[in-house]
Amino acid sequence: MSEGPSVVVLDYGFGNVRSAVRALERVGARVELTADRARASEADGLVVPGVGAFAAVMAGLKAVRGDQIVERRLAGGRPVLGICVGMQVMFDEGDEHGTLTEGLGEWPGTVDRLEAPVVPHMGWDTVEVPEGSVLFDGIADERFYFVHSYAARHFSLGVDEPVGAAFRAPLVTWSDHGGRFVAAVENGPLSATQFHPEKSGDAGARLLENWVRSL
Repeated sequence: MSEGPSVVVLDYGFGNVRSAVRALERVGARVELTADRARASEADGLVVPGVGAFAAVMAGLKAVRGDQIVERRLAGGRPVLGICVGMQVMFDEGDEHGTLTEGLGEWPGTVDRLEAPVVPHMGWDTVEVPEGSVLFDGIADERFYFVHSYAARHFSLGVDEPVGAAFRAPLVTWSDHGGRFVAAVENGPLSATQFHPEKSGDAGARLLENWVRSL
C-alpha cells in the first residue's frame, strides 16, 4: 500500500489541532503538526485550523508567518484547507464588536456576527451543496457539526475578478441560522469549511478523505 499524501496542520497556538491531526491520519494522510515554514510550504496539503476570535487567530498566524505561508502556497497552486475561524480569516476582514481586523484577503467580504435568536450556532446542521463539489462528493445530504457566532453571510467575487474558460468560479456551500451564511468554499487550491469536519462523524471523515484524495 502506497503512502498517503503529506499534510501539515499549521501549529500557531489556536484550534483543536490534535483532533484534526487524528482525523486526517484516519483517512490516510501522513500528518505533521508544525509551524516550520519549509515543512508547511512543501507538504502536499496545508490545514489552517482555528477557534475563538478572528483577531486572535490572525495574530497567531502572523506570529509564525502563517499569512505568508498561505499566500505563497496558493500562489503556487498548492492546496490549503481552512477550518472554522481558519476559514473566516481567508476573507478580507472580521468585524467583532465593531472592531475590524484585517484578514488574509483571499476572498472579498466581511465576517460578522450571526443575526439569529440564539447565538452561537452550535450543533448539527444541513448544508446546501452546489453541483460539482469535490469536498461533498457522496455526502451532500449529510449533517455537519457547527459551533460559531460569526460567519461570512455574503460571497461575491466582485467586478474585477477574471472570467473565462481558464477561470472556474468558486463553489460555495451554504447553511442557515437566522439567515444564510457560507458553510464551505472550494476555490482552486483553497478550500474551507465553517463547520468542524473532524467533529462531524462519518460525514466529516468522508469530507476530509475527499480532500486528501484530491491532493
